[in-house]
Order: sequence, then C-alpha cells, then structure tokens
Amino acid sequence: MIDFAAVGTPQQALIRLNIIPRDQHCISRKNISDGALKVMSRLRSSGHQAYLVGGAVRDLLLGGHPKDFDIATDATPEAVTELFRNSRIIGRRFRIVHVRFGREIIEVTTFRGHHDSGDSGSHQPETGGNHSRQSASGLLLRDNVYGTLEEDAARRDLTVNALYYDSGKFEVYDHVHGLQDLNERSVCIIGDPEQRYTEDPVRMLRVVRFAAKLDFSINAQTAAAIPRCAPLLSEIPAARLFDEFLKLFLSGYAAATLEKLLEYDLLCYLFPDTSHFIQEDEKALALVRAAMANTDQRIAQDKPVTPAFILAALLWPVVSDHYNRLEEQGESPIPAMHTAGQIAIQDTVNHMSIPRRFSQPMREIWEFQLRLQRRTGRKAAELIEHRRFRAAYDFLLLREQAGEETGDLGQWWTDLQELSPEQRLEKVATSRDGRKRSGRTRKRRPNATT
Repeated sequence: MIDFAAVGTPQQALIRLNIIPRDQHCISRKNISDGALKVMSRLRSSGHQAYLVGGAVRDLLLGGHPKDFDIATDATPEAVTELFRNSRIIGRRFRIVHVRFGREIIEVTTFRGHHDSGDSGSHQPETGGNHSRQSASGLLLRDNVYGTLEEDAARRDLTVNALYYDSGKFEVYDHVHGLQDLNERSVCIIGDPEQRYTEDPVRMLRVVRFAAKLDFSINAQTAAAIPRCAPLLSEIPAARLFDEFLKLFLSGYAAATLEKLLEYDLLCYLFPDTSHFIQEDEKALALVRAAMANTDQRIAQDKPVTPAFILAALLWPVVSDHYNRLEEQGESPIPAMHTAGQIAIQDTVNHMSIPRRFSQPMREIWEFQLRLQRRTGRKAAELIEHRRFRAAYDFLLLREQAGEETGDLGQWWTDLQELSPEQRLEKVATSRDGRKRSGRTRKRRPNATT
C-alpha cells in the first residue's frame, strides 16, 4: 500500500498535479499486462503521451490485481489505429479504440477536454470528430471533445478513477485528490455533483456501484445531489440502462449494490414495480436479497451466472402478483403464469431493454415453478433432465429461503435428484397418499361424428 500521509494532496476545489515517485507507491510493472505495456511504449516512442488510467491504477494502489487495463493518450483515435493494425474504433458518444492482443483487449481513449475548450485556446487534436452535443436538459448526447491530460483528469467521473500511471517514468499522477479519497475510502464525484449528474445521470449508478464494490463510503456532497438528480435517469436510453444493470449485478457485488440502490432510492428507475413490492412485502425483499447473495457466491466460486436468473428473481414479486390476480379471475394456472410473465416483461422493457435471449429463459423459469408442483407420473421424473430444471430448482429454493410456502417442494426435488433413474420412477409412481398408481391409462374418447 502507498503511504498516503507521505504525499501532499490538492485542495478539493483545485485541479493541481501531484506526482508520486516510484519509491512512494506500490505499483509494479509485473502486475500490468504485457499488452498494456506494449501500447504505452509504442505510443510514447511515436511522440505521444500514454498513461495507464482508471480502475487498474486504483486497484493496483489498493494491492489488487486488475483484469482490465485502460490507456489514456493525447493521440487521436485515428492516430492510434495507424500505430496498431490489431485495433478498431468503436463508440459514438465518445469514440475509443480497442487494441486486441489475442483474447485481451486494451481500451485506448484520447484525452477528453471541456466542452468550451475550443474557445479557450486549449490543445485540440486535429480531427473531424472533435465535437459535443447536449440535450436541452444538459444531458451529453455526444462527447468527442479532446483536450489535455489535466482536462482529461477533470472530465472523469470519480476521483479514485482519475489516477494516471506512467510506465516509462514509474510515476503516479494525481490531479483531483484521488489518493486522499483512496486513503479515506470515499467515493467522490469530480466537480459539482449536480452538474456532473445532469451531464450523465448514469454517474449516479456508477457512484453506488463503486461504493459497493470497494466497500467505500460516499462523499457527503456526492450523495446529497442524488435525490435531486435521480429523475434524470428516466432520460437514459433503455439499452444503456440494461448495460448498467449488467455492471451493477454481475460484478460479484450484487448484494452490496442492491442495498446501495435501495438506500439512495435508485432501484425504482431500473425496476419500478419491483421497487414498490419489496418496500411493501418482506418476502419479496428477502427473495431479491437471496438471489443477489447467491449470484455473488457463484461468481466467487467461478461458477457460471446468467442475467436471466437475476432478472427472474427481480421480477418475480411482480409476476407473482399478476399471476394471483389472474387466477382469482378464473384463469388456468399455466396461461395465467404465461400472461403474468408477459405483462411484467413488457412493463420493464418500456424503460430498460431486455434481450430475448434472456427474457425467454426468464419465462421458462417462472412457468417451471408450476411444473415442479407435479410429484407423480413419469413426466415428473423426466423434469430433472430438462435444460431449465436446474435454474428452476435453484429458483424454487430461493423462494423457500425467502419464506414462500411451497409444501416442502424443495426438499422433495432435492431427494429425488439423489436417486437413480429407476428409483426416481418408483418414487413418482407413488401418489402423495402412499398408494401406487395402477399404471392404467384412461381410454381416449373417439372423436365426435356428425
């Protein structure tokens, strides 16, 4: 760990460079990927500035081992692609370059500048894409404004993510008291929080996500602006909100993230109906919490996870409510569950898109809950071989863990899985009252003739 007390920190209201030499920080090049080192070296040898930036520097200073490495440079995207044949430009809101080394992708971004920097005489790389556009409310629609290293530091979201490492000089550059906030374990937005949230409301989600991930507190001013700006999240495109959903709940800190979203009343902008139910129903909240804890555990154990399962849990209180209402109106169970799922998904995609590759498995998990109620007959034994059985079975256990009454279904299916195929058939051939089924089938009535 770095000795934070040994280095000075700039005042919060100022952007002031603070250079930390090699003997005062713990970053070692051996913990940086070869691809990232190659990109920085080639950019420097071509006369450009190049720094490791963002979460990689933050995690290295905290003693971690980053998996992703981002580079910031004064080279334009076009200049970067000329240096690396194994690269391509992506993005419209802000164009970046992906440089590929086998399976590893190094993300290279050009220094960002202030939106009025074109009139202030700041350095502006020559490119036809150097421009920005904002909506009437101040939301950034396009952000291709290039600038200097200092401007780039000021334009980043969080102080702890605005630290730069020079692999040539082995120095860390801090312009916005990022080291101080690392030492104080605090997530702090750079600049005026309300203005930064107005520019991009997703920054509020990033604040709570990093606070949960790092187990940091949230700076008082950074937190105070969230309630005033939270409604701006309704302006974010549905596809982008889904991308943020994946980052929030599939990074291994879903349980802590959920609590932060509830604390700052932000879940209602992702799942408004779910937010309502979990505030009213303790079992609904317990189910969602159990799903998040289960997801974190699986990620920690390097087991596969799917957004479909998390979405199924988040929307289950909504689906269950619609299902009960439809049944009370006389709808049969399977059609009622199918309709309830459709309603819940349609209401959700009005503000957050859900790709079909996830919405279809969600429906199957919900509808499978009814199929699991059947404990007799060959079809019951064959359910274990169904491709959705495991997800549906795990979901059933979560429901029971949350306090839902299922008639001890979870234990019954747990015991059935421990039997051999022959024993399973024997078990399901016995009805719940212990009597053996005759095996005779009722003759089908002939079709009516006229």
